[in-house]
Amino acid sequence: MSLPGQNGRGPVTGPSGLKAGAGTAGRGPVSGGPVGIVAGGGAFPAAVAEAVIAQGRDVLLLLIRGFADPALERYPHQWFRLGSLGSITAMAKARGVRDVVMVGALTRPRVSDLGFDWTMLRLLPRIARLFRGGDNHLLSGVLELVAEQGFNLVGAHEVAPGLLLPQGVLGARAPSAQDRQDMARGLDVIRTLGPFDVGQGVIVVDGFVAAVEAAEGTDQMLARYGDMRRTGRLRFHAGRGVLVKAPKPGQDRRVDLPSLGPATVARAAEVGLGGIAFEAGGAIVPDVQALVAGADAAGLFIFGMDRSGAVSGQS
Repeated sequence: MSLPGQNGRGPVTGPSGLKAGAGTAGRGPVSGGPVGIVAGGGAFPAAVAEAVIAQGRDVLLLLIRGFADPALERYPHQWFRLGSLGSITAMAKARGVRDVVMVGALTRPRVSDLGFDWTMLRLLPRIARLFRGGDNHLLSGVLELVAEQGFNLVGAHEVAPGLLLPQGVLGARAPSAQDRQDMARGLDVIRTLGPFDVGQGVIVVDGFVAAVEAAEGTDQMLARYGDMRRTGRLRFHAGRGVLVKAPKPGQDRRVDLPSLGPATVARAAEVGLGGIAFEAGGAIVPDVQALVAGADAAGLFIFGMDRSGAVSGQS
């Protein structure tokens, strides 16, 4: 579970024609006041903070204990435990926060590990029900709880649209005709399984669905695929196959938007894939230059698919 994570010839700041906030159920950022950034692990909280600051707005990072990087203390911040909703929201309101973004890696916690304050204790039966379902069910429920405290929940891509990956070929390599067919099949799989709240990733090799992301996440799915190749369970040559990433149908794009980074590229290359495809405007990256440089060095292609699923033709 996560919170929301250029062309090879030069930098591109975002997909052409994509409006900030497109595809979300939110009403967009409210002008004025600092943006509250609920920070899990990884590089995305800092990337979002820098993008917001560059637009002239202040930030207040709400750092989740056990997940957020202590280096984020260089920004105005407050640490909190996941179960202290009442105290952290009161503090954020007092600091003038109205827009709140949730971003960064977050493993699914146990209810007993949340560290409840009085507000959360009153909501305990409701919170317990949220845990009886998939990640999208849980995160959407958390959004409702935060919104009920008087905040406007927005997506990372709404306050930092430059983090969205654009359509087309991003690096030096372009996908083959077979790769494009594999992309289309992968997108079909994600959209078919999405109503069951199954993960956002799939590996397709020469038309064969080799792995589907479930609760383990993308990294573990890649590791599982690599193990199957090493043990001979799958006998695909290196440089074949595509990791496809896309949001699930009906997913609230304010949270858990697919993310890509150099580490994903490195793992995809390590397990022998040929490239990575994502839904254009449906994935975020903290550093697109590093992503493309890593893909070029590893000999992988990076490709943004049209939201309609079209992957044919030249880009």
